[in-house]
Amino acid sequence: MPRKESPAVNAKLLELLVCPLTKTTLTYDAKKQELISAATQLAFPVRDGIPVLLPEEARALNTQPSTKK
Repeated sequence: MPRKESPAVNAKLLELLVCPLTKTTLTYDAKKQELISAATQLAFPVRDGIPVLLPEEARALNTQPSTKK
């Protein structure tokens, strides 16, 4: 069964969206279907082309380098 593609987020909508916590701009990661807040290091999901800007739905970005050897 072919993989169903997620609908794209409207470009005009992306221009208007900001992080719900800091009100800073978001960047869109089309491959992961997420909106990224650099200020909070959170990734907000986009489901069926609809951004979910709820802090409890966001995932933390792992920005710390791994110290495991």
